[in-house]
Amino acid sequence: MSDPSGHGGDRSTAQARDRWLGRILREGAVPELLEALAERLSPTDLQTLLLEVCRRRAATVTPARLLHAYERNRFTRPSALDAGELARLESLVHGRLSERAFTTVALSPLCPLGTVSAVATADQNKVVTTVRTTEVVADATNALALECAVRRRELLRSDPRSRRRVRLAAVHRVVRAQAFAVPGMAAHFALLGLCTAGRDEGSFTFETAALAEQIGVHLDILHSARALGYQITAVRVSVTDLTAGRHRRALREDVLDQLAQAYPSTAFAFDDDRTGGRGYYRDACFEIRATTPAGDDLNLGDGGLVTWSADLLGNAKERLLISGLGLERLCERFGPPACGDQTGIRPM
Repeated sequence: MSDPSGHGGDRSTAQARDRWLGRILREGAVPELLEALAERLSPTDLQTLLLEVCRRRAATVTPARLLHAYERNRFTRPSALDAGELARLESLVHGRLSERAFTTVALSPLCPLGTVSAVATADQNKVVTTVRTTEVVADATNALALECAVRRRELLRSDPRSRRRVRLAAVHRVVRAQAFAVPGMAAHFALLGLCTAGRDEGSFTFETAALAEQIGVHLDILHSARALGYQITAVRVSVTDLTAGRHRRALREDVLDQLAQAYPSTAFAFDDDRTGGRGYYRDACFEIRATTPAGDDLNLGDGGLVTWSADLLGNAKERLLISGLGLERLCERFGPPACGDQTGIRPM
């Protein structure tokens, strides 16, 4: 499984893509093939063409080839975790969310084409793209951001200065297309996504309140999971000020200090050396780490402020905080023995 935010690897992905694409175009028999497909055909005509290509290729698949593909395709193999134990954890998560005023959403497996590249500005090769102008959800927060924008737009129609916050959450099995060299990384995994959308309230008020609230939700889940037999120790929360110190005092007083009082067994600190997420998040971001029973230090949660609501609604006053908690990693590395591999088959 990747970290919940899914950053990194854009440069290497682009280099590999350009290398493979160059070979295809050099060896292709149709001049300007890429331009014709990407620019000259309408989206509907391109979809019709690709659907026919897929239909013809599917017609050549035999049962033996199908089984061979299923066993070897990293996107199609089931999770190695026990589904019942994972469901217990997800049920606990929904219980904590209902106590914290977050509205849970059952997301579609698909979102519009370009959701990751247009909103989150990540490489399109990181997602599984379909031939029907959609893509498989690669991060629940991307899809939740779209729903937040729809709901905030309705509020703004009634009151152009509405400060009413929209709090959405989803437990979703996401799919990431990039290949990971690190052992244990899977192509699909369960993720909790949180989004809090609202309007700029001045003095960094919305930002610090949303940060403290979302971090608190994640910590409540980690604390409650111990009752299910999860061995979660040495939980640490780090916050990074991305404004060159302009909001450091507010982040310390309204986020770190308040959370430290509410969660005395958790360590809170600034992380000024963080490099991941810069350019993806704005103003501030955070990370949640914990120590496994085996003594490994792992990332469990990640989040930060983004410009997605402002971009989607064309309104610079809109604010959005996103975060994710890796439920699959939590179950696999911190859960009771029943969470472990039930089949002897690990994800490819």
